[in-house]
Amino acid sequence: MRHNETSEGRSVRLLRVGEQVRHILSEILARGDVHDDVLATHTVSVTEVRMSPDLKHATVFIKSLLGTDEEAVIKALRTNTAYLQREVAKRVNLKFAAKLKFLADESFDEGSHIDKLLRRPDVARDIAEDEAGPE
Repeated sequence: MRHNETSEGRSVRLLRVGEQVRHILSEILARGDVHDDVLATHTVSVTEVRMSPDLKHATVFIKSLLGTDEEAVIKALRTNTAYLQREVAKRVNLKFAAKLKFLADESFDEGSHIDKLLRRPDVARDIAEDEAGPE
């Protein structure tokens, strides 16, 4: 493993640039700099940005507050991608402006689903039996 890689294999630079892009996009959306009716009426959280190894592509994971109208929010972000790419390019010192791709962050839904499964009586009973050990 190279000295600048994390245990997951992504370089520290990719993580740092991704976090910088996430912060910039969050700030733009929070300030309401994008003139779009859907984005103006929804609070959007940028949960993660994953950069490609060449830093030319950024996958932006978003979550609409309360999970409402997520499809409409993603459509609005995609409609305003050119503006957002320009703003990010101005603020991040990279050779190329990263192409932004917006996706819904499903990790919260997955976590909630797992939590519900763990709380089911039959699963809770099995877990309790496993923790008690063999009789």
